[in-house]
Amino acid sequence: MIKGAIPTISEDTTMFSHVMLGANDLEASKKFYDAILGVLGYEPGVFDEYGRVFYYTPKGILALTKPINGEEATHGNGTTLGLAARTPDIVDEWHKVGSENGGVPCEDPPGIRGNGERQLYLAYLRDPSGNKLCATHIVRK
Repeated sequence: MIKGAIPTISEDTTMFSHVMLGANDLEASKKFYDAILGVLGYEPGVFDEYGRVFYYTPKGILALTKPINGEEATHGNGTTLGLAARTPDIVDEWHKVGSENGGVPCEDPPGIRGNGERQLYLAYLRDPSGNKLCATHIVRK
């Protein structure tokens, strides 16, 4: 339960400069992320000279890489990467497209979570490496 008031953050505030996720099959991961991020309005990722995949936005970067230590990439237990969606329909499309491009549905089906002041329309998928993702639309009352 959240204690106290939820802080108001301006639209131009950015919390993260980048997020980097480990991936074992970068081609399969790129196909998946190109599909789901395309639904959210982002351009396809680009490979850099080290074989990593980058998704550039004006406010941050999502990167995919094989682990630098040469071991297999593993997903974090309790880790979720949340992606903002403008409408519930976009959340549903994101879930559908992700499922068709190597993503695995997890959690409950897409729908509203929460009650009272803070309701979210959410959908969850795991990427080809098992990382957990969530498309989120904040329901305004």
